[in-house]
Amino acid sequence: MKYVLLSVVTAAASLCSSGCGKTADNGKTVIELVHYKPEAVSFFEEMEEKFNSTHEDIELKISSPNDAMTVLKTRFVREDYPDIIGIGGDINFSNFIDAEMLADVSDFDGLADIKENYLETNENLEFVPTEGIYGVPYMANAAGVLYNKDIFDEHGWSIPETWDEFTALCDEIQKEGILPLYMGYKDTWTTLSPWNSAATSLSYATVCADVNKGKTTFSAEYREVAEQMKELLAYGPKDPVAYSYNDACTAFARGESAMYMIGSYAVPQIKSVNPDINIDSFVYPACRNKDDNILTSGNDLQFCVMENCPDKEAAYEVLRFFLEDANVQAYIDDQNAVPCKTGDFNLPSMLDGMSSYIEEGKIADFQDHYYPSEMAVDALVQTYLLDQDTDKFLKKFDTEWTRYNRDLIEKVQKYEKEHGGEEE
Repeated sequence: MKYVLLSVVTAAASLCSSGCGKTADNGKTVIELVHYKPEAVSFFEEMEEKFNSTHEDIELKISSPNDAMTVLKTRFVREDYPDIIGIGGDINFSNFIDAEMLADVSDFDGLADIKENYLETNENLEFVPTEGIYGVPYMANAAGVLYNKDIFDEHGWSIPETWDEFTALCDEIQKEGILPLYMGYKDTWTTLSPWNSAATSLSYATVCADVNKGKTTFSAEYREVAEQMKELLAYGPKDPVAYSYNDACTAFARGESAMYMIGSYAVPQIKSVNPDINIDSFVYPACRNKDDNILTSGNDLQFCVMENCPDKEAAYEVLRFFLEDANVQAYIDDQNAVPCKTGDFNLPSMLDGMSSYIEEGKIADFQDHYYPSEMAVDALVQTYLLDQDTDKFLKKFDTEWTRYNRDLIEKVQKYEKEHGGEEE
């Protein structure tokens, strides 16, 4: 499948515009990096200055636009390509691979230090099996349950490891007159945090690919996920769509709930309200057997070299710089992130309850990384949580998936037919 925008880009992929491969007046090779993490601007500014002060032959220029994906796609149409892009492991990454815009970086020596499970996460995002490696995972995030450690310690509550233990804990918290979970479902995207956490354990990593192959349906695979989302409502505010993400972060920061199902990215927002809050986390125990639970963790930031980058070795030198241990730790400290590189790094304290899963690689990607944005799954989930009609929701999910993935499904099934259903 080639989307219209990406088709235009692919047709021009062999052309190098004025946006890449420049030589500066001082004779240095210019490498331009555009990333999509505006919240990490200060880190990237520091890295740009540090790199340029330590490299004689390469000048690094980093751009941090607020709406990076829109900016990048506009530039692609204009044939104005950067050399490296810093993006997440999501549907945009899948589209760029499909459009043959990204360089195969299999020969990059730094890949030897990247954890295998995050490389596999990228492989799973390919629409059809594609030979090569097209991204260097840098930082991951983790989503599960944040909890107020002081409230837990005060009441002597233990961390639940199974679904039955979790619901029993929520019942106990309610008996103490405390709200177990805060929900900010007025902002539809927040519904996807508990959704992803449930789907990671109750479904499986390649479910979207299997639906595209015609091997299963979401009605078959997502029923338990949907039912569990509905059960969680009993432990939140009476009107979960009355509160926004900011409302939920503020309420949790003020001790108005014992737990909050959201990603680690919310911690800075929460601490901006209450710097002294004692936050820890645990893996959402969706399963009745604790050994079946899996941590939701995906590639939050990875570096991709563009196919038409004229000086790949210079781009690799930039990537080696970012992968230096001191620079990896600096990003972890700045953004409360999970490193994709192996090594003895100090993780944020609020990830202590998830650390064993991270160390063991017992993770799976966020399911919504496979969803097309046009499908607006977050709005579908929000609507479902209002009317709570599971059959209607699952049927709608299947119908909308086919509607927005028709060309992709055709492409995948053609590939399967031509290759006998065997992956390369």
